[in-house]
Amino acid sequence: MAAVFLCAGVALAANDARVCGRESSAAAGTLTEAGMDGACAWSQANRRAENLQKRKDSERVMREKNDADGVSEEIREPDQLYALSACLMDADSGRVLFEKEGEVHRANASTTKIMTLIVTLERADLDEKVTVSERAARQPDVQLNINTGEEYRLGDLCYSLMLESHNDSAVAIAEHVGGSVEGFAKLMNEKAQELGCTQTYFITPNGLDESDGTNFHGTSAVDLARIMSYCIMRSPKSGQFLEITRTPDYSFSDLSGRRSFSCNNHNAFLHMMDGALSGKTGFTGDAGYCYVGALTRDDRTFVVALLGCGWPNNKTYKWKDCKKLFTYGLENYEYQTLSQPLGHWEYALFGGKSESGDPYELPVVQLAEENHDPLRLLLRSDEQLVSEEALDIAGQAPVAAGEESGSVSYYLQKADGDRELVYRAGIYTANGVEKKDMAFYVRFLFRKFFVLSCL
Repeated sequence: MAAVFLCAGVALAANDARVCGRESSAAAGTLTEAGMDGACAWSQANRRAENLQKRKDSERVMREKNDADGVSEEIREPDQLYALSACLMDADSGRVLFEKEGEVHRANASTTKIMTLIVTLERADLDEKVTVSERAARQPDVQLNINTGEEYRLGDLCYSLMLESHNDSAVAIAEHVGGSVEGFAKLMNEKAQELGCTQTYFITPNGLDESDGTNFHGTSAVDLARIMSYCIMRSPKSGQFLEITRTPDYSFSDLSGRRSFSCNNHNAFLHMMDGALSGKTGFTGDAGYCYVGALTRDDRTFVVALLGCGWPNNKTYKWKDCKKLFTYGLENYEYQTLSQPLGHWEYALFGGKSESGDPYELPVVQLAEENHDPLRLLLRSDEQLVSEEALDIAGQAPVAAGEESGSVSYYLQKADGDRELVYRAGIYTANGVEKKDMAFYVRFLFRKFFVLSCL
């Protein structure tokens, strides 16, 4: 009798193997074996259609919202800027909302000092004692006029650095934190690379014009905006950075108590627009007037970076460009949330063990998009978030639970037809399906024989 069951099991397994061999486009979800899998294929296609419709409905609602209240009118970007290079950035996501020659490497003067400050805050204790070197003491204007051998609290020099833009304080800080100006420049450039800057090369901690045979000291408007976004949003020392750069005035003495100093904040933009958050001015002969600043309003934070924004006597050009770019951001960008349900799919597999133990029933593997928060992005009214799924699953058992089987890509669809990937979520199997073996067929035939013998 055992031999009979074994022979019958071999026949069933061989037949099942032939069926599996004739499967067509199983990985794409198209099952063509008539009778055995027709209903399963219909159910699978129906579920895919329902899921796709949900996503389309979500995207349609967003499009209808965008089309309301005259949104379809053409939006004019800022023009006639004075700056040679400019960037408006969403500080939260780091997305560039507008740029003019934003990736061009240019001298950037004392806007460099935002990097000097953040590297210092992240690497040193502000209560440390700094001894002034001869190199620091002989830096050109603007200076605190510190003298060789004097000792200062590091935190006090940071206020001198950012409020009055003192070049001698910058070098004293750099030598203390980095061991030398060159060592500190290495730390600055490493930080820039860590933040994703591609057009940044720092040589000095104060931003004075300099070259070293490899490149000249400078950055790009996009990189500078990226650095500022990090300083105010993502750095573990962002609170200290904002406290120092927003302070109106500050007084301190050297550690001997013999000399006293007062510093005033020269960032006039802090009083020009509601929500002005932080910033740093700069000027050298090569760089022209430069500025990097941040503004926050209604839960939105924008950063503007300007390089080469006029030369004497055009000191106010940077403020005009700043107002124009911040106003453009405030008037045209709002947060939108793509809150569509997470994707779920079902796939029938050839050659797998069904839960019922019936060799003619195709087992189903459940697929699910990995859990993530609804996407929230600062968008212009003629932009939208769209999603696109790509499934990659074998059409045949075995399949293990937790296997990555595709992805859902979320794109920013722009008004000009271009799109930008903003997030990708994985698709994983929620359950496993074992491959049918000879024992499976024998057990099935034994159960069938047992039932028939009881009738």
